[in-house]
Amino acid sequence: MLARASFFVAMAFATPALAEQVACEGAFAIDSSEARLIALYGAENVVTDIVPGPEGSEMLATTVFPDNPDKTLQFVWWDEDGLTSPSYIELPATMTAPGGVRIGQSLAEIEALNGEVFTLLGFGWDYAGSAGFETGALSGLPGGCHLNLLFDPGEAPVGVDTMPAMGDKELSSDDPLLAQMPVTVYAMSIGYPHPDFRD
Repeated sequence: MLARASFFVAMAFATPALAEQVACEGAFAIDSSEARLIALYGAENVVTDIVPGPEGSEMLATTVFPDNPDKTLQFVWWDEDGLTSPSYIELPATMTAPGGVRIGQSLAEIEALNGEVFTLLGFGWDYAGSAGFETGALSGLPGGCHLNLLFDPGEAPVGVDTMPAMGDKELSSDDPLLAQMPVTVYAMSIGYPHPDFRD
């Protein structure tokens, strides 16, 4: 019985990417590292290399399960030399982010999970549709991580002028124009403040 129990404990720690809900602990903790990812997922499933970054830049990142889009995780580090201290972690569509957030949820659903309105950026530019949470249930998550989402505006019905929602500007999630657009979450990540700015 002890061997059987030990087997199931080992499996629980060996396959955290299969968990339905992500928590800001373990592989996703503030003190995570490439070494921890290798220990949890196996060296054959962990690759650290230069990857494309925002606005045409390049950056160093550690990718877990790079050949399986349903499980792929990408870790960007504050400490690139030591490959420790996650800056942010991109999550696959098959996972549920802290707070119950999933790919495909609408603005109204995210607003309900947060318990109040929130701010997102306009569409049609490099940081289109990005949103974080300063207040509400999706802010101040256990483990000290913060949630970042990207929203897709979808294809608005004929006759709806979406131009006021475009460009480098802040929009409120309860904006009446957005209510006429099929806005949904298309990417999600969790992140941590720079070590110099932590309590």
